[in-house]
Order: sequence, then C-alpha cells, then structure tokens
Amino acid sequence: MNISSTIGLVIKLAIIAILGYVAATLFVSGELSVAMMLVVITAAFAIIFFFKRFYSVRFYYPAIAGLLLFTVFPVAYTSYVGFTNYGGANLLTFERIQNYFTSQVAIDKSTEEPFQLFETADGLRLWLPESGLLSAPFKLATPEAVTLQKAQEPKGELLPLKAVVANRELLKLKEFTYDSLSLKTAGLKTVASLQPAYRIIDADGRLESYKGEILTPDHDVGFYRNAEGETLKPGWKTWIGTRNFDRMFNSEGIKEPIVSIFIWTLIFALGSMVGTFAVGITLALILQWRELKGKRLYRILLILPYAVPGFISILVFRGLFNQNFGEINFILEALFDIAPNWNTDPFLAKAMVLIVNIWLGYPYMMLLGMGFLQSIPEDHYKAAAIEGAGPVRQFFSITLPQILPPFVPMLIATFAFNFNNLVLIILLTKGGPDMVGTVVPAGETDILASFTYRIAFSDSSQDFGLAGAISMLMFVVVALIAYFNLAAMRKAAKGTR
Repeated sequence: MNISSTIGLVIKLAIIAILGYVAATLFVSGELSVAMMLVVITAAFAIIFFFKRFYSVRFYYPAIAGLLLFTVFPVAYTSYVGFTNYGGANLLTFERIQNYFTSQVAIDKSTEEPFQLFETADGLRLWLPESGLLSAPFKLATPEAVTLQKAQEPKGELLPLKAVVANRELLKLKEFTYDSLSLKTAGLKTVASLQPAYRIIDADGRLESYKGEILTPDHDVGFYRNAEGETLKPGWKTWIGTRNFDRMFNSEGIKEPIVSIFIWTLIFALGSMVGTFAVGITLALILQWRELKGKRLYRILLILPYAVPGFISILVFRGLFNQNFGEINFILEALFDIAPNWNTDPFLAKAMVLIVNIWLGYPYMMLLGMGFLQSIPEDHYKAAAIEGAGPVRQFFSITLPQILPPFVPMLIATFAFNFNNLVLIILLTKGGPDMVGTVVPAGETDILASFTYRIAFSDSSQDFGLAGAISMLMFVVVALIAYFNLAAMRKAAKGTR
C-alpha cells in the first residue's frame, strides 16, 4: 500500500468516525430520526468507498446524500410533524413528562415556618424562632442530614438574606430532622416538610397526587386528565392523525385567514414574477438602445440593488416607507399633500411589499434580458421595419417570443422563490397589519411561509403540528403550480414560434 492509498484510507476512516460520533450524539440526545438518517448515510459511504464494484457511485453519492439530508428528510419530517400535536405545550415524550411530574414536590403548609441562618464559632446553624428549634453545626459543602433540637437562639452573626440567596442551592441539599419530622428549605425564608407531588400508580402511567387526585393519560390529545376531564400541562408529543388538517379546513378562526393568505400569496408571487420581468426587460431594452448615451453609468446604477445585500435594502425601505417619519411620505406630503398609511392600511401595505420586492428583483431579470436580447438576429428587426412594424409590434412579435423560452425556468424559479419569500415579509412588515378575529397570529401581508413561521415560533402560538400541516400543503401547492406553470409556458412558447 503506497502513501496516497494510506492517506485515502485514513481520510475515509476519519469521515466514518466523525459521522458515527455525530449520529451517536444525536441518538443519545433523543434525535432518533436524524440519527438514523446519518447512520444510513454513513453505512452507504462505507459500502461505496470501500468496495470497488461501487466505484462509479462515488461521483454522485455526495449529491444524493445532500439531497436526502437537506431536502428529502426535512420535507418528510415536516410532513410527519403535521400529523402530531407537537407544540409549545407538547414538546417532550410521555416518559419525560412522567419524570417531570414525579420530580415535583409539594409543600406541607402545616409544617412551614420561617428560619434564620447564623454563623457561629463551630459552623453554621439554622434557627427556627417559632418552634424554638436549633440545628447542630453544619457546613454547606457536604449534603447531609442535620438534627434539630430545642434550644435558645444561638449566639453568632445573623446572616443577611443576601447570603442565604447566594447559598440557596447548597441549602436545598440539607435535610433538617426533628423526631420523625424532616424539613427542607421551601423558599428563601422558610423550611417545610416536602413530599412528592405525584407518583405513578400503575403500568398505564396513571398518577396520584399527594391530595389523592387521580390523573389519567389521554394519548389522543397528549395530556393528563383529572376526574373532571380537565387537562394538565405540559403534555407530550403524540400522533393525532389528520386533526391539524381538520382545523385548517373547518375552524373558522384558522380557515378564513388561510384562504385569504393563500390568495394573497399567489397574487404576491405572480405579481413579483410579472413585475420583475416587465421592469427588467423594459430597462434591458432601453439599455440596448444605440442612441442612448452614458450606458455604462446607467448599467452600474441599475445593477446596484442587486449588489447590495437584500436584508439591508429591505431595512432601508422599511425606514423610507415609515408613515410617520419616512422620506417617501415626506415627499408625497410636500408635493401632493398626502401621507399614505403604508403600515396600517392592508391595501397599501401589500402595495408596498410588491414595490419593494420588484425593486429587489428587477436587476436579475435585467441582466438576463440583456444577454438574451443579444442573441436575437438584427435581420428580424430589419425585415419587420420594412413591413412597417413599430417598436411595440416588434417586441410582441419578435423579441418576446424569442426571449420567453429561455426565461421560462427563471420565471418559474422566481415564482417559487417569492411564494416562500419569508425574509422580505418578516423584515419589512412582520406580516402586519394584523387580521381581526383569528385564533392564530395572522396578518394582511403574511404569505403562507411567514404565516407558518408565526404559528410555529410566535410566543402566543408555537403550534408546530399546525405549522407542519400548512408547510406540507405549501409544498404540494408549490409543486403543482410550478408544474402547471412550466407546462403552460412551454406550450405558450411553442405556440409563438
């Protein structure tokens, strides 16, 4: 074995070791699905790169692994979440929820009384002034049981509350006993007898509280219920079938905003696609005009929006469109005595979003258009001019039919991108102005992506299950619309030839 083969073997083993370590870490942390995906990828890597019969597969293995890990798996996992109740109140597994409840402690109020902490010559002492009990000397460093006995108030330095707060975690480890009574710190100023708040009473996972109340696990909703049917939070993640989809289509507080947001998402994506294409091609045609002077300067100025990072431009426009202090309203008010409510009027807010998005997207279309226009033979325009065709007729009869076919993939990509253009909505309007009468956070300028984001990560919602169901619907809709757009545009392009 030569040096290069040895180095190659070491690299392969190192990659397998790293992937295996990451998979094991994810498995221990409870991320079983991601861990299993990495195990499959690691096993495939070992088989493909250690057996010569699979040599040809090595060249497209990275692409397949990346597709599985970053596309197929997220889509599959999001779809799975859409059939669960996963959310802010249902984050953990059933076993961890049981551990949470059984680890809770209840305070016996009849034994609770204030304490004072003294520092004496032989150590710290706990003094209970109401019952006249004094602890034996103890140190904070070691958890131990400390006896209490009847005694006078100790002579020493009374430690202030600040010192008790600083050592509260160590004090919690101490157990103070008097006859059959066992006391622990119940707060910053009191001690009391503590007991488990809940205990498991059978194999079905039922719990009994210290008051004797029986809690029964309801796996259909992922919560414990008491005898009156009331649920106890937090709950656990469980499979609920199509319940999230039923909520989407049958709950008025969810169905109405989804329909409205879906229609606006289509308008926004189509408007952005058509707007950027129209503005970009128009500017490309102007820059192709031979009589135009200063073309280089115009090109540089018109490409600038494409050169500046998008999030910076969005934040700049957010300030420009501010209805109270923005420069756009300042100019409109000075010239026409009007000050549009860009942030509170639903129609104007949507218009603002489209304006900003077209501004951000037209340079790309312009650059493509300038390239595609170069490929059109000049003889076509000369022949059209001889027949008396004007610039408009030449554009629709010669220019558009010849540049549309190569533009079709770009237009579909633009539509799909803007259908999920979360960054623009979050940075520019945050989805506002808010809709009235909804049970989930929804705004007039929300598209499906930002609507889903707010459902999943808003403090008042965090409903990952519903967000997963909407995401699954978005994936299907975008795929279908992209497919039909591609078929229609291809047919239109062929018909214009």
